[in-house]
Amino acid sequence: MSLQLGDVAPDFVAVTATGELRFHDWLGEGWGILFSHPADFTPVCTTELGTVAKLEKEFAKRNTKVAAVSVDSAEDHRVWAEDIAETQGAAVNYPMIADADRKVSELYGMIHPNSSDTAAVRAVFIIGPDKKIKLTLTYPASTGRNFTEILRVLDSLQLTAEHQVATPADWEQGQQVIITPAVSDEEAAVRFPGFRAMKPYLRLTDQPKNA
Repeated sequence: MSLQLGDVAPDFVAVTATGELRFHDWLGEGWGILFSHPADFTPVCTTELGTVAKLEKEFAKRNTKVAAVSVDSAEDHRVWAEDIAETQGAAVNYPMIADADRKVSELYGMIHPNSSDTAAVRAVFIIGPDKKIKLTLTYPASTGRNFTEILRVLDSLQLTAEHQVATPADWEQGQQVIITPAVSDEEAAVRFPGFRAMKPYLRLTDQPKNA
């Protein structure tokens, strides 16, 4: 199944290392990130799950829940979580979804047969409060994800969902943003006073504050 931006994120019920999870119910009214791993007890994945655990406050600040999934069992997840805490200095504080039957992996297209027909790729899905997919990323098994970049994209998605702006290349929190073409110059003068037009189609303004 090939999921595209704007599709509703498939709902599912799964076992995790800490109990049953009903995905849409668990997401609630906030944002969510679902990210997959090739297998438990693998070195790159161990560093990734530890990194996400250390970012707990950053995700909470953005009203975002995080869940990891791999094709191994809940029991393996529980044992692996001990290794992650020991080696990475952070205990896993989010759901680790067991997907031994590959139900979740197949729903989200996480199995790429030309890479591996058994292990999931390093997929990332950011899901909005409307349960629709806002971003997809796919990394090969050999490359760990950059969660600083994932937080940056999440900031952009949340900002642009609330205001009629877009974020330029390499944008970071607090920097200027682009006013979208849907906003006329007259409206922009009211909503974004002092904006700067480099070209009629390229208008910059200070980052608006989220409500």
